[in-house]
Amino acid sequence: MQSNVISVQTVVVGGGPSGLVVAYYLSRSGEDFVVLEADARIGDSWRRRYDSLRLFSPPAYASLPGWRIAPAATFPTREEMADYLEAYAARFRLPVHTDSAVRRVSRSADGRFLVETSRGEYRAQRVVVATGMHQVPQVPSVAAELDPSIRQLTSISYRNLKQLAPGGVLVVGAGNSGTDIALEAAAAGHPTWIAGHHPGQVPFDIDSPASRPGIAVAMFVFRHVLTLRTPMGRKQRSAHTGHGVNLVRNKLADLEAAGITRIGRIDAVSDGRPVSSDGVRPDVSTVVWCTGSRPDHSFLDLPLRYDDDGLPRHDRGVAEEPGLYFLGLSFQFALASETIQGLARDARWIVRQLRRAGTRTAERESSTTLTAA
Repeated sequence: MQSNVISVQTVVVGGGPSGLVVAYYLSRSGEDFVVLEADARIGDSWRRRYDSLRLFSPPAYASLPGWRIAPAATFPTREEMADYLEAYAARFRLPVHTDSAVRRVSRSADGRFLVETSRGEYRAQRVVVATGMHQVPQVPSVAAELDPSIRQLTSISYRNLKQLAPGGVLVVGAGNSGTDIALEAAAAGHPTWIAGHHPGQVPFDIDSPASRPGIAVAMFVFRHVLTLRTPMGRKQRSAHTGHGVNLVRNKLADLEAAGITRIGRIDAVSDGRPVSSDGVRPDVSTVVWCTGSRPDHSFLDLPLRYDDDGLPRHDRGVAEEPGLYFLGLSFQFALASETIQGLARDARWIVRQLRRAGTRTAERESSTTLTAA
């Protein structure tokens, strides 16, 4: 079995935007590495998102380093983003191993990482976890009390209107995904309710050409002002933990114009039917839970400590466990860290730390060898 273990300096777990960005910089630095992607094709995680998804960022802020996504004047769709990621990996000849789901990352007897996958094992000095923030849906416990006749979906499992049962639709969660799905259901003629606290909204229409200066200002603030280096950024990070972002494309006026009924949070079930905090009992046949999601780091069989937000403790992506790094975490360094436009800076930082740690390790090993001689 040991003869089948592939030795490499660095393993990157995840072939989405985070993994490809760090791979781009690892390639430029001459690092010996592989990217392990669980899906059969690069970009498949995007292809599984709901059909009508469009990014909030124009190409200038939705592109990975070195190559801009096209067309330049529109907000990329789900399919365009997926195809772009696949083409990006091919363009820069990034060593992505698809169909390679990581089952376990542990320490081997020699102190290196042993990465066990669905297609074999890798031994590495360093591991970069770039699997994204949104992998496991978070559904409240009351979901289990709903009548089995009510169809239940999540923002991760929802694809299109064909999944909705005839009749009323309740969307729980009033963030960006929730309002997208509610508007889609209402436009198709479903009586629609949306439950949850309004998270606030961007005060301009991002699809209007006139919004470009506003988008540029917002992106600058997200990337350069709201960071861990500024008092405003540190305050924003505390407020950001556990809370959704403002509505970007949709507005409250859009919900009202579509005839969507807004109700309080769903905190109870009576006779198998959902009940809101303000006493509303919507007559629905489908509930779509848009109540958040979390990363899945269950494959990390390492002595990690986690913060209250469920994320592993780290310093700008450098984990407490030597040789382990993260990219794409919520507010890893700035509010933009979880977005495509924030990945490049964080990835460059990770690669610099990774290379410095590798140099120190090599120097120690060389010193030990000389001393022994």
